Amino acid sequence: MLKKSETQKQLDKFKNYVISESRKNLTNLKKNSSKKLYSSLKSHAVAMPNSFMMDFFMVDYGHFQDKGVNGVGPAGKDRFGNLKTVVKDGRYNFGTGSGPAGGLRRGLDKWMVRRGIAPRDEKGKFVSRKTLKFLIARSIFRHGIKPSLFFTKPFEKAFSKLPAELIEKFGLDSINLFNLTIQQPKVK
Repeated sequence: MLKKSETQKQLDKFKNYVISESRKNLTNLKKNSSKKLYSSLKSHAVAMPNSFMMDFFMVDYGHFQDKGVNGVGPAGKDRFGNLKTVVKDGRYNFGTGSGPAGGLRRGLDKWMVRRGIAPRDEKGKFVSRKTLKFLIARSIFRHGIKPSLFFTKPFEKAFSKLPAELIEKFGLDSINLFNLTIQQPKVK
């Protein structure tokens, strides 16, 4: 029989692994330009005699990066002739902001500066940032955001390593635990 302190150790090991691996995934997937999502990953776990409480926290857009956002289409080719597919297996859909991905455009400005995105036209003049933000947002709106599973994969892997005694004692399954412990964003 697991004691409270043993249960707490297992929960701490679980949450620390998930946070650590999620952060590694963000870095490896090059989704860490501002470090905001990376820094926002946090967890809290408390074991009690007959139950436990565990929460994971991240900024809202982390959920969209993890689970993906469906594009509205149509599929087509980019300016280089490469086929652009439309994400259809994402968990989320874009809302109706002001124009194509209105809320998305607001977050693109600083991202473009960090990435050094400042293209020029045929005459060598810089393209307006406002225009560029619109074009990038429209592309993301049309094509979606592919699920990265930067958080989901470490969570499921850590769950598979939990002691059977802990899983049986609390009647856990990975989907319910995931849904109970991760703070889901409010989709408008």
